[in-house]
Amino acid sequence: MALDEFLPDYDVNEVHSTHVSAPPDAVLAAARALTSRDVPLARVLMAVRTLPARLRGRRRALDVPIVDQFVRNGFAVLADRPDELVIGGVGRFWQAKATGRRIAAEEFAGFDEPGWAKTAFNFEVRPGPGGGTVLTTETRIKGTDDSARVSFMRYWRVIMPGSAAIRRAWLRAIRLRAERG
Repeated sequence: MALDEFLPDYDVNEVHSTHVSAPPDAVLAAARALTSRDVPLARVLMAVRTLPARLRGRRRALDVPIVDQFVRNGFAVLADRPDELVIGGVGRFWQAKATGRRIAAEEFAGFDEPGWAKTAFNFEVRPGPGGGTVLTTETRIKGTDDSARVSFMRYWRVIMPGSAAIRRAWLRAIRLRAERG
């Protein structure tokens, strides 16, 4: 799994899967094309998280693929393979105005500057038993030092249920998009 190349050790992770009645390439194409408009729950939860930016007049583009939105916000495409797409970023996600640190994909695995957390998530496809495709997304986060780890873990306890709900909503929306063709 490509995710292992970029964040093999982590403090927390979450994994969600679904079966999709479509071939793996169509499922991963649907993941790449997924937009905020496809995932109403994510729009609501992210609206709460981004309220300060929205009050300053910044709006989210509902029809821009979510992967592209992450890249615009400082994340990097770490791997884009026929069976897996991996996105990663560095930030102080626990701060009220989350601070991101833009780094190149080739710097991600070795980044260890104190005071930050690294996060990576993937969409992985594999043939399903009896046909179709198993689509899995895993999110991993690691603090670069004890202080960042403690700060992130406090934040994680609060946001983890919403994070899990967003990932499950992503999978449902990808499944619907892929099965519609």
